[in-house]
Amino acid sequence: MVIDFYSKVKALLQTNQQGVLMVVVANEGSSPGRKGFKMFVSKNQMHGTIGGGIMEHKLVEYARSLLEKSTFKPFVKHQIHDKSAPSDQSGMICSGRQTIAFFALNAGSLPWIDSILNSQNGKISYSENGIHLKTTTNATEWEFIEPISLPNQVYIIGGGHVGLALSEVISRLDFEIHLLDHRENLNTMEANSFVQSKQIVEFETIEQHIPETENTYVVIMSFGYRTDDIIIRRLLGRKYKFIGMLGSQEKMKTLYKNLLSDGFSQEQLDQVHAPIGLDIKSETAAEIAISVAAQLIQIKNKGLR
Repeated sequence: MVIDFYSKVKALLQTNQQGVLMVVVANEGSSPGRKGFKMFVSKNQMHGTIGGGIMEHKLVEYARSLLEKSTFKPFVKHQIHDKSAPSDQSGMICSGRQTIAFFALNAGSLPWIDSILNSQNGKISYSENGIHLKTTTNATEWEFIEPISLPNQVYIIGGGHVGLALSEVISRLDFEIHLLDHRENLNTMEANSFVQSKQIVEFETIEQHIPETENTYVVIMSFGYRTDDIIIRRLLGRKYKFIGMLGSQEKMKTLYKNLLSDGFSQEQLDQVHAPIGLDIKSETAAEIAISVAAQLIQIKNKGLR
């Protein structure tokens, strides 16, 4: 997320005093770097990615060569992922192309970084005029507008083995993770160091602990049918980006039948992705975690090229 990235950039900039920010401002085809990918490079450290591979290695070295200058005007470099291209070859053969903008950062950049960190719903303009919170456009050559949004938050209900495995997998992804369970002193929950928060809660009031936002993903994988039934009754009809439940087809059939007979609508049930996860015939906790993580990525990236 934008906020997480610039929080790290701020810390690195305060330590290193200067660096180069690379931002993918355009991409086409099977480009490994998509619009919005970012990377900060200082003399000895770096954070983020612009697509990886030989291209990224080459441009990191190029960015470090720019550090010899006190500053420079923003500019772009085109990278074509085709060795037959007459110019701007990236060294990669995956086809497609991307355009990377280069910006010099130093201590004077900290005020606008703070303005980004203090904003929750603005927009950032990257252009030949520099980086600014978006108000009006004065760009004449190139510009990329990036929204500042709240982080994607995953609420995992269930601190067991699958919850632990899922937390580990998605901790490497673009999600803020919150873990909820009703069991005290659960060893797998205590061992879970991958989440931003852990809470022991009453499932009868579970809805009070999960915000209704378009950035909220809810994953239900509690101890069993009884607790799943309590949880889903409290969450059905609420507004989330995603809600899914772990369980067999037979379990879901029984649960849905009981919910319908108790007055819940089919439309409400259709909100729920159940059984959760992409169908990869997963059996172990690790495999289930990968299938669920893949589905979360699929939902998050829906509509992106």
